[in-house]
Amino acid sequence: MHFNDREEIIALTPQWTGERFADGRPKVADRYLDALYGMTLEEVWKPIFLKGYENQFEGKLSTLHQGKKMVGRAVTCSFCPTRPDLHETAMITGTSEGRRGTYNQWVIDSLVERDVVVVDMYDKIYKGTFLGGNLTTAVAARTKSGGAVIWGGVRDLEQMKAISDVQVFYRGIDPTPIRDFVMTGFNTTTRIGGAVCLPGDVVFGAGGGVLFIPSHLVAEVVDGAAKTHVKDIFGFEMISQGVFTTAQIDQSVWSRHMLDRLIRFIQTDARGEEYRELDWTQEYAAAEELTGGYGQSAL
Repeated sequence: MHFNDREEIIALTPQWTGERFADGRPKVADRYLDALYGMTLEEVWKPIFLKGYENQFEGKLSTLHQGKKMVGRAVTCSFCPTRPDLHETAMITGTSEGRRGTYNQWVIDSLVERDVVVVDMYDKIYKGTFLGGNLTTAVAARTKSGGAVIWGGVRDLEQMKAISDVQVFYRGIDPTPIRDFVMTGFNTTTRIGGAVCLPGDVVFGAGGGVLFIPSHLVAEVVDGAAKTHVKDIFGFEMISQGVFTTAQIDQSVWSRHMLDRLIRFIQTDARGEEYRELDWTQEYAAAEELTGGYGQSAL
């Protein structure tokens, strides 16, 4: 039994080929985290879903600060109801690894800037309050702009709401302190309701729910969402001018003629300035397949 084991984290995330933290977690570049703040849930969700990642979103959560987005790198932990022998083994393991205090303190002490702690407290709210005022203050101090996703409870909500820098998604509120639980995993596979999170996933909290973006897909997702955004701007303009129909704009594969007009719009219209570095090679290849008789479909 090990907690926050580097080799296990690397084995869980083999498709990530970039920089890693000392603990082995994928370190998605800050620029992608920054870009996600300007995107909507639907823009980010779509490219993940199309790749078969259908269990990445959970919406049955409350939020600490209404309307505040949360973007950060996941630090995961999982718990189960207490059992004396398992608790003893877990505590011996933690002590041997140099950990001090309670399970939740072990996790919070590991956080770094722009982390989000993702906690499967097995929907325990009574005596399942992973965060209160003090530990939320610690999360804010360590992560700066990160936060937490808790499939369980919180307490000291008034104190928590006074901490404006971080966002917290949680299942419920209870005044009881956390009790009677055992850690079963630290930076391992974690389930939040119907969603699956791995250490180093990018946590995107918005629109009343949380999306876990696989680390190796973040760059593609960000660029894909940016493409969706600029295509929407262009599409609304073309429809209003009567240049293209809604049926044409809604196609999943655009013709070369439509792409040429889109690129011209991006290069000449001020609204397209921030999208001028995007690569449309794949879209042109898809357009070539379309003209070759492969057909197309709409989402």
